[in-house]
Amino acid sequence: MFLLLLTVTACKPQVGNQPSGEQEQAATPSQGEIAKDDQKTNLPVYYVKITADDAYLVREVHQVPYTKEVIKAALEELINTNPVTPGAVRVLPAGTKIRGISVQDGLATVDFSRDVLRANVGASGEELGIQSIINTVTEFPGVQKVSFLVEGTVDQEAKNWWGHVGLYSQPFARDVAKVYEPAIWLTSPAPDQVVASPLEVRGSARVFEATVSARLLDDSGKELASGFATAAQGAPGRGDFVLPLKYQVNSPGKGKVEVYWKSPKDGKEMDKVVIPVAW
Repeated sequence: MFLLLLTVTACKPQVGNQPSGEQEQAATPSQGEIAKDDQKTNLPVYYVKITADDAYLVREVHQVPYTKEVIKAALEELINTNPVTPGAVRVLPAGTKIRGISVQDGLATVDFSRDVLRANVGASGEELGIQSIINTVTEFPGVQKVSFLVEGTVDQEAKNWWGHVGLYSQPFARDVAKVYEPAIWLTSPAPDQVVASPLEVRGSARVFEATVSARLLDDSGKELASGFATAAQGAPGRGDFVLPLKYQVNSPGKGKVEVYWKSPKDGKEMDKVVIPVAW
């Protein structure tokens, strides 16, 4: 029996020390939580849109099968999935591979295959294309700046990138000033989130005089709370906002949060975002 116990102990897999903060991390499921095949992950991604008058970024939220490698999955959406916004386009060349992602001290380093250099874009497309990657990666907690590698290095061809802006000023920082669509997006609450009073509505807005309005409705359409907030900047700038909604309910229920801005011309509610919630 003693020899048998020694044999079993010796055969157990050993868990080594993992490098702190070096690899892309995702939240660890709590004890007893099981990832189901039908679970989905919502990923914010940014595409380029060029019109006759302007060039800018659009933000979309794509739903993909559950994954812990959220940054890699988001970048693969930029490479492989067409945007749903009319007129928006993919910039990263099809066939580009993500060779690795590391995150350390707030800096995410993305290693692309050399296919990434095959893009054929103008100067504005290159600048916005780079920013689309940066904004996508910095959507995730713990990432403030982004650097690129090509096949594990930054040689002269990689520095030139797509031929205009290049990688000479790495690392790059998040910048949503050129994100024109949608006018409003929410970062909190998440769809179907169970909320409590005060409900803190957070997001980003590019609206007239920076004034954002919100209300909480129950499933019968009754208004439980409403209010407004001022974003950090008004259109044509873009700014973050926080809007607390205090409400009272007597029992669990469901409803929705509506966020919008009002037209100064006729008071019409514009660019409304609707998020289902529960309490």
